[in-house]
Amino acid sequence: MRTKRAILPMRHIRILGAAAGVFGSMLLADSALAQQGPVTVTLDQAIQMALQHNHALQAARTTIQQNQAAEVTANLRPNPTFFTDWDYVPTFSIPQGQSLGQYLQNSTEADMGLSYLIERGNKRARRLDAAKSATAVTRSQVADTARGLTFQVGNLFINAQLAQSTLELAKVDLKSFHQAVDIGEVQFKDGAISENDDLKLKLQLLQYESDVEQASLNKAQALSDLRQLLGYEQVPATYDVVGEFEYKPLVVVLDELQAKALQNRPDLRAAVLGITAANSQYALAKANGKQDPSISGNYSHAGGVSATTFSFSIPLAIFDRNQGNIALTRIAIRQAEEQQKAASGQVLTDVKDAYEGLREAATIAQLLKSKYVDMAQRSRDISEYAYRRGAIALLDFLDAERTYRATQLAYRQAVAAYLSALEQLRQAVGTRNLL
Repeated sequence: MRTKRAILPMRHIRILGAAAGVFGSMLLADSALAQQGPVTVTLDQAIQMALQHNHALQAARTTIQQNQAAEVTANLRPNPTFFTDWDYVPTFSIPQGQSLGQYLQNSTEADMGLSYLIERGNKRARRLDAAKSATAVTRSQVADTARGLTFQVGNLFINAQLAQSTLELAKVDLKSFHQAVDIGEVQFKDGAISENDDLKLKLQLLQYESDVEQASLNKAQALSDLRQLLGYEQVPATYDVVGEFEYKPLVVVLDELQAKALQNRPDLRAAVLGITAANSQYALAKANGKQDPSISGNYSHAGGVSATTFSFSIPLAIFDRNQGNIALTRIAIRQAEEQQKAASGQVLTDVKDAYEGLREAATIAQLLKSKYVDMAQRSRDISEYAYRRGAIALLDFLDAERTYRATQLAYRQAVAAYLSALEQLRQAVGTRNLL
């Protein structure tokens, strides 16, 4: 007995083939990136890559081009209208005694003409001004999107640096604690410590091993998230971040930062341009209230006689004078002015909040760096030295180890918080140059 084999329709085969081609190209792209080898990226490079290749930002930039296309449409003149007709053409027969040519010449009517709408009130220029104003607003809004993207990249970059620094700390701690476990093993065999203390040491090792694994996971996830913003296909999967991860004090003045923000913030610039756009719409609404006349010229041939006709028509502005749109756009101007004032206040508030956040983060980082990190390091070194010689108990040594590890981790988190606050201040001011 022969079995039937299913046969796919050709359109399904084509779809599967296209899908396979797309999937194959993705695999080839990933393979090509993998062959590039490890790549290190600085913060400035990461920001530039994101501004050039981030797909969401590229999509936002197309709105500028769309508005520029709308400018072309706004600047077009009305098209003239051509019209023609031929009346009383015989369908099945013609009157007796006349030839077809005679009948068409003497008994039919033909008309042909042109008409054109004349725009009053400078409508075309008003449309173009309104379209250009909309493009200017859109351009500032896209710049504000780039500002937000820069902040996101900076934050994710700092997260990756924090994960890398935490991983390095966890590896150093694990190596150091392995030595402590080896010493404990020797002490246990020599009878210097109990079996219970030896087991406590070995069980504590699990925490250090877990810290290494967790830090490795955090770094991999941070790099993956950052890669998405940079443009997934722009860097290989094995890339890494490089740059200073350290607290460095920055002296800035609030009043100068706020003044700079009022000049640089693209969202405030968009709000200011919104007033111009609202005025353009108001001028266009008033221009549209002007009635447009139409003129036409017509050539007619009827009953063997040719004639020319000219006509002029214009709507009578008795009822509809575009009053509603004029009133609406007038109110929209006041709305845009209030939005500009709100945006200005928001800019000053953002800078103030970011400035205070930076000061608080700097205070904590400075305290840890200048005082507590060194204290924890000395306490750990003293406890380790004393424990190796049996001068202190195991619990005291473990407590010093935990305190040292917690302080080191707190300092790294404080540095990350400070750098993130600095990125927040840069976003609030609208520029990366704060000095």
